[in-house]
Amino acid sequence: MHLRDEQPLDEQALNLTSMTDLVFLLLVFFLCATTFLDPERALELELPAAQSGERRQVESEELVINVSREGSFALGGRTLDAAALQRELRAAAARDPQTPITIRGDRLVHHEDIVRVMDACGQAGLVNLAVGTLEGS
Repeated sequence: MHLRDEQPLDEQALNLTSMTDLVFLLLVFFLCATTFLDPERALELELPAAQSGERRQVESEELVINVSREGSFALGGRTLDAAALQRELRAAAARDPQTPITIRGDRLVHHEDIVRVMDACGQAGLVNLAVGTLEGS
């Protein structure tokens, strides 16, 4: 009993159109659903609260320096030592001495570490500084 016609192997084809459509649909979905993190804000810091101060508009050329409670520095998503931070700040000052700098220090960080960053900015010639805090309740 012969139930179906057998096609030769060279005439059989696998239709992948549906699979390709599904893969591209999933790709678009994940691209839209992904939250894009700012590398400067990705570091987990507990900022101190402030009762006064003004909100600063984030500018595209702004440099954000994060200081962790262990005293390490991060700039542009990279962890830097004090010498590397100084080099980066000098390079930024050479491009534009008015580059805005925001220093975000964990609320448990030693003041000495924040002062070291401010001093490094001053030595590089950068004077447009701000300290990142949370709004007080």
